[in-house]
Amino acid sequence: MMLGLHVPAGLMMNLAGHANLSKEMHCLVCVFSGFMMCKIVYDITGVISPLFFKEYAKLSSAQKIEWNNRGFSTFHAIAVAVVSLYLLLVSDLFSESSQSELIVNRTSNLSDSILGVSVGYFLSDLAMILYHFPALGGMEYMLHHGLSMFAIIQSIISGQAVIYILMVLFTESTTPFVNLRWYLDVAGKKSSKLYIGNGVALFFGWLVARILLFIYFFFHMYVHFDQVKKIYPFGFYSVLTVPPALAVMNVVWFWKISRGLVKTLKKARYSA
Repeated sequence: MMLGLHVPAGLMMNLAGHANLSKEMHCLVCVFSGFMMCKIVYDITGVISPLFFKEYAKLSSAQKIEWNNRGFSTFHAIAVAVVSLYLLLVSDLFSESSQSELIVNRTSNLSDSILGVSVGYFLSDLAMILYHFPALGGMEYMLHHGLSMFAIIQSIISGQAVIYILMVLFTESTTPFVNLRWYLDVAGKKSSKLYIGNGVALFFGWLVARILLFIYFFFHMYVHFDQVKKIYPFGFYSVLTVPPALAVMNVVWFWKISRGLVKTLKKARYSA
């Protein structure tokens, strides 16, 4: 004869509430960690840059602020790109046959952690952009960061569409090339081979990570649209609107990158 254990409904509600509180605390800790990461890397960049780059001492105060700012944006970009790539391709979290759970409802502690850290980063960077506006970026940067945080926070709270947020976060992998381009520019090395090589790498990196990946993004949504429709209503409409807005911005920036690369290559050919 089997004995069953009766668990009071009130206790179950308390346990569920405790679980939700634990997740909320975990996410808040990760957001705070994102803040601290930005602060620490910003300070470290300011300390080590004069030791390795003699050009740093010649920069204006505004340029030094942007130099250090781009230091933590590069660090964040590398971190989220590596974790996103691992979760999307290496782990079995989003494997079609690994789980019975809908692919749009899958999440993990690691995915929650990296999303929280990214919110901390975007908040930190947006705060600096606003404080020094428009020195660190114009309205397009504010729109990009605002849309990114809007989508990430929704995904953290709902636990849905994490796979699509990670795809978008992987596009941050182009940020180190953008930042290196700026570093070389202010250091007076626009005619160097490194500047030209970085421009070519930025062109192809942007093409793959921000153009072709978004094409795959929309194809994946189309194939799994029966699952996408099960995302809670506000999140569903956000998935349909925010990524296209980011895609349009990526195309506009890609056009500018392409024009800049052509101009750089022409200048290098004439000076050769």
